[in-house]
Amino acid sequence: MHPLNLTPMKTEYEKMRSEELYCFADPEIDESIRKSQMLCARLRTMSVHDSEYRPLMEQLIPGFPKSACICPPFHCDHGTGVRLGEGVFINYNCTMLDGAYITIGNNVKIGPDCHFYTPNHPTDYVERRKPQETSLPITVGNDTWIGGNVTVCPGVTIGNRCIIAAGSVVVHDIPDDSLAAGNPAVVKKKLK
Repeated sequence: MHPLNLTPMKTEYEKMRSEELYCFADPEIDESIRKSQMLCARLRTMSVHDSEYRPLMEQLIPGFPKSACICPPFHCDHGTGVRLGEGVFINYNCTMLDGAYITIGNNVKIGPDCHFYTPNHPTDYVERRKPQETSLPITVGNDTWIGGNVTVCPGVTIGNRCIIAAGSVVVHDIPDDSLAAGNPAVVKKKLK
C-alpha cells in the first residue's frame, strides 16, 4: 500500500512564484493582473507630486519605500512581485512583468523606457500554444545604474555598483562593479 501524499497541491499562482510551469489563464492570476492594470491606469493620470501618488504606489507595490520614486507611466503584471530597496529611482515608462520576483537593490537608478521580463515561454512551439509559461526572477544589486531603454531578460542577476549602458539587452548575469553594453550586453570594463 502506498502512503498518502498529504502535501497540498500548489495553486497556479504559487507555481508562478516558484519558477514552475504554470497556467497564466488561471482565474487567480487573471484577477491579480486585472487589479494591477486598473491601478496602473490610474497612475497614468498622476505625477509623483499628486497627493494620491504614494497611497496608490503602496497599494500596487507592497512595501513601497518612502524613499523610492517611480515616474508614471509605469506598467506591471502584478505589482506584488516587485521588491524595491531604499532610494530607488525609476524613470518614465518602465515595464516590469513580475510573474517571478523582480528585486531592485538600494540606490538603484533606472532610466526611461526600461523593461524587466520574468516570463519565459516554452521553446517547443506546440507547448507554446498552451496558456503556460515559467517565470524566472530578476535581481539588480545596490548602487547600480541602468541606462534608458535597457531590456533585462528572465533569470538575470545584475551585480552591485554596475552600469548598464543605454539600449542594452541583458541576457546573462553581470558581475559586481561592471560596465556592460550591447545586444547581448557584455562586460566592457571593470569599474573601480
